[in-house]
Amino acid sequence: MSPEPKSTPTQLCPTCGTRISIDATRCLVCGTDLSGSARESGARSSKGVQGSRMPEITLSLPAVIGLLALFLATGAILVYLALNATNTPAAEAPPSPTVTLTETPTLTPTPVTPTATWTPEPSPTPFVYTVQLGDNCGTIAHSFGVSVQSIVLLNNLPADCSTLYENQKLLIPQPTPTATAMPSATLSSAEATDAACQKLDYAVQENDTLSSISLNYNVPADALREYNGLVNDVVRFGQVIVIPLCRRNATPGPSPTPTLPPPYPPVNLLLPPDGSPFAMNNAVVTLQWASVGALRENESYAVTLEDVTQEEGRRLVDYVTDTKFIVPLSFLPNDGIPHVIRWWIIPVRQVGTDKDGNAIWDPAGAVSSPRVFTWLSTGLATTPTP
Repeated sequence: MSPEPKSTPTQLCPTCGTRISIDATRCLVCGTDLSGSARESGARSSKGVQGSRMPEITLSLPAVIGLLALFLATGAILVYLALNATNTPAAEAPPSPTVTLTETPTLTPTPVTPTATWTPEPSPTPFVYTVQLGDNCGTIAHSFGVSVQSIVLLNNLPADCSTLYENQKLLIPQPTPTATAMPSATLSSAEATDAACQKLDYAVQENDTLSSISLNYNVPADALREYNGLVNDVVRFGQVIVIPLCRRNATPGPSPTPTLPPPYPPVNLLLPPDGSPFAMNNAVVTLQWASVGALRENESYAVTLEDVTQEEGRRLVDYVTDTKFIVPLSFLPNDGIPHVIRWWIIPVRQVGTDKDGNAIWDPAGAVSSPRVFTWLSTGLATTPTP
């Protein structure tokens, strides 16, 4: 056994009670002087007074390390929160709206050019016709104003169209409108007469009067005033006077030849179309043509029809003032054989009468281009009842 160590003798500070060395002359805590009488009084008081001791805390090494780690972690958290609070921007107040005045643009309409689009026209719907007893393609075509060939093609019939039967349904095409020829520009009766009048320009000489000029040229003074716009008989030297020679007075002897208007142009034929067939008993065949202008009292249209089948040579000539002519049934053959009838028109003018009182006609214009139509009668034609 080792000897116990000797304890160092200590004393208590009489003032603060701090344990100090026995040899200390002054308290290290409160600074009390412990030398001399102080030491004695302190020794005496030490015997009667016992000071309290400070509590002692003893910690192990792991506990100290744990407390240190906790302290560091707490500090780190506080630093992190402080940094976040510093970096977070304060909520900015919304900026006040700034009113900017802008000029309202003026819209200028831009014209849009339409694009022409071709739209096909729909074909006209054909008629549906029920064949009656005694009908044939010719009569049906004439009734509807179309050609036989158009009916044959639309219904897939044979060329001679001989397969028709009663109550058969036929498609009839819409008739094609025929453009009416524009009438040629013609002069009126007065204009034609004035244009045909021969005129002479005469310069008034010295001592001439309107009466002397009228006597020299055998032209009435009224005609001179009319053609020259004179209001009296006064004429002056050098004035140019128009003398209408066509207004001369009649002279003894042979009658002067009247001045005729210029010839008319050829007549433009309209209906029926060239080559049209007619094959029904008592059918009315109407010939039509365009007018050449206003005819005079002694003028007419000469209508000529000629049967050219097998050199028949039958001809009919008639005179009308209208622009249409109905072919008389008496001229149309009824022998059951197809006949080709040629026809044409010519303006004519009556120049006199023969000994029997019949009018004598002279051509007053050009002959029209001839046309033909075919006629076929299956039996004896009868006179239609009015």
